[in-house]
Amino acid sequence: MNPQNLARVLCLSNGHGEDEVASRIASALTQRGIPVQALPIVGEGVAYRRRGIPLLPLTQVMPSGGFIYQDWRQLWRDLRAGLLGLTRQQLALVRCLAKQVELVLAVGDIVPLAMAWWSGIPYVFVGTAKSDYYWRDERGPYRRPWLGQPASDYLPWERWLMAHRRCLGSFLRDELTATGLQQRGLRAFYLGNPMMDDLEPRGELPLDPSRPAVLLLPGSRPPEAYRNWALMMQVVEQLPPEIQVYAALSPNLERDPLQKKIPSRRRDLLLVWGDFGTCAHRATVVLAMAGTATEQCVGLGKPVVTLPGEGPQFTPRFAEAQTRLLGPAVHLTSPQQAPAVLCQILDRLARDPDYAAQLRAHGQRRMGSPGATQRIADQITALLAGPRD
Repeated sequence: MNPQNLARVLCLSNGHGEDEVASRIASALTQRGIPVQALPIVGEGVAYRRRGIPLLPLTQVMPSGGFIYQDWRQLWRDLRAGLLGLTRQQLALVRCLAKQVELVLAVGDIVPLAMAWWSGIPYVFVGTAKSDYYWRDERGPYRRPWLGQPASDYLPWERWLMAHRRCLGSFLRDELTATGLQQRGLRAFYLGNPMMDDLEPRGELPLDPSRPAVLLLPGSRPPEAYRNWALMMQVVEQLPPEIQVYAALSPNLERDPLQKKIPSRRRDLLLVWGDFGTCAHRATVVLAMAGTATEQCVGLGKPVVTLPGEGPQFTPRFAEAQTRLLGPAVHLTSPQQAPAVLCQILDRLARDPDYAAQLRAHGQRRMGSPGATQRIADQITALLAGPRD
């Protein structure tokens, strides 16, 4: 690489959603004239490639896709696929490359955060996975666990990494979490959630604007998404015909396995690939078995009904935790009860003009306003330009 083009920032991330957030920030930095290189820890870095961010030549897809925390059997599969060897190589590469860059940007959870610390140079952290909303809200704790209520969703060793003198700042996903860490003396910031960026509608959908519409989000990873879809079709089959149904689908999913499961009385179900923003904005209510996409819909003020699945991502445990993270906008139920729950939500939206406004305010409180990517990039740019302790 030409010396004038050497990266000033090394970006680390560990998952599909994390890569998406990290690549947005990396792109914003490059637009400010700051060269970035990226190391996606568990995947091939598709999000980085899409935005033209150079990748380090050490990537490998792990069977879990980064979801080992929902199902520890996935960790065993990753270990059999060579996780330990890959991790050793990645650690060596990070330590070597740290001699040539000024800052490490870690996006995700403790894995990239620990790698950033291992680099031996200054780093910043963007936390996408953890939130104090899992344990409490603005009114206080949700319940009293038998081991006592943790004061923060971030564990002591994670907080140690964030409090280290080389950690120039941590950008948290919501104000509640950032405030809690600030009270502990950490350099914690809340500048919004990058997940809410780039969600503007790009076009129109062939749906009747006068009729309610249910958006389906089965997830992005086969074969789990196909199992989720089969559960969703049990619900769709029982919905009244006047309710329009459509789906926002990942490019990873094929049409035929989805089409075959659609009930005969719903053959007009619209399948949409590659335009999630338009789909999310059009929804009256959402039926979801997804992670990031569900959070984004709540952030846009949409009520969501969820169904527990078999995993590896959308397990009953994950679904229950998601209701704590996102609050009363999410209704966790069963395929048998979901049709009635969906109809009750639609009825309330039609009868109560304040309900939609309440959902929008709640979504902004939990997920923030658009523009976080640019605000975080501005802060990182200032850190690079400023004096170091």
